Amino acid sequence: MKRVVITGLGVVSPVGIGVPEFWDGLTKGKSGIGDITRFDTTDYKVKIAAEVKDFDPLQYFDKFEAKKNDLYTQYAVAAADEAMKDSGLELKGERLGVYVGSGIGGINTFFNESIKLQTRGPGRVSPLFIPMMIGNIAAGVIAIRYQAQGPCLPIVTACATGSHSIGEAYHAIAHGYADAIIAGGTEASVTPMAVAGFTNCLALTERNDITRASIPFDRERDGFVIGEGAGILVLEEYEHAEARGAKIYGEICGYGNTCDAHHITAPHPEGAQAGRAIGLALAEAEWAEDEKIYINAHGTSTPLNDKTETMAIKKALGKKAYEAKISSTKSMTGHMLGAAGAAEAVAAIMALNTGILPPTIGYREEDPDCDLDVVPNQAQKANIQIALSNSLGFGGQNACLAFRKAQ
Repeated sequence: MKRVVITGLGVVSPVGIGVPEFWDGLTKGKSGIGDITRFDTTDYKVKIAAEVKDFDPLQYFDKFEAKKNDLYTQYAVAAADEAMKDSGLELKGERLGVYVGSGIGGINTFFNESIKLQTRGPGRVSPLFIPMMIGNIAAGVIAIRYQAQGPCLPIVTACATGSHSIGEAYHAIAHGYADAIIAGGTEASVTPMAVAGFTNCLALTERNDITRASIPFDRERDGFVIGEGAGILVLEEYEHAEARGAKIYGEICGYGNTCDAHHITAPHPEGAQAGRAIGLALAEAEWAEDEKIYINAHGTSTPLNDKTETMAIKKALGKKAYEAKISSTKSMTGHMLGAAGAAEAVAAIMALNTGILPPTIGYREEDPDCDLDVVPNQAQKANIQIALSNSLGFGGQNACLAFRKAQ
């Protein structure tokens, strides 16, 4: 297998647009959660979300292009634009690929055109409805923009989408199918339909106190806060990156992909397959037990996830689990759904590079079922050798990514 490195990063998030603002917000414990501004929440139990603020699509599209693309695609293109500029990659054609997925796709377009159908009739539905709504179009638009004619795979695994996209891109390059892949996830689902749907399936917290809403691993956690945004990594074959003198953030060296095969929304109560995903990533990364680990946890702030993820980490690391540093940046970004794994991979890579571990903010009440070191409330400095990023999706789909500093 060929070595695969990260040469570019891009983020659109509720705590900042662009990696510098995103990382500064995370390390300072900045919350991106606030009152929903996109629609009237008078009749909604849930009135808060982690929205992207001050996003201007005209920085990335002309007016006509912006109207042709759902917000989820706009976020993806914005993050890809930053990542590609950061990378300096000029590769085009058959050796460049795109693996960018979304958990839901163009739900804004779907909702708006459904209203139009009901109120104005079928003749008024936009001819662009289908290409704006479908879940693969963000990858397609990115491929067109950068003339990427290699493998293009928009993965859909709910909350694990971003991580699976990066992991599968890693393996594609490692096995020689491409020299570089633009990889990650994107989501724009702070919409009336999505908030109502997640509320009614009892996934969201109804505690509309911004300081106590997204509180991963805290005993009082009761649901996640819906978020949005995009995360994109430029993955590149090591020798290709070295030959062009690219800046290298680190090496992706392990990937685990498993399924609970248990329930459509709930994780397996023993966390066995989530633990196996972590173990697979560590094995591929050739982790030595004396190496210090940071884990950017899935950490959704739901009662079941945080408990079972803690169990999964213990299954994978054994007694070393108590020495690992673990934090959930969802305490600040909310749950970015299909974008979460990719944005959190960026956070893990930045932690590896800077030696600063972002905190789990809002943490007050200890839970005996979540008894690992969750870096509570304040960022910490640590010299870590390996960084993991966990993602656990509806349908029981688990992913773990492992990163090292490139040597």
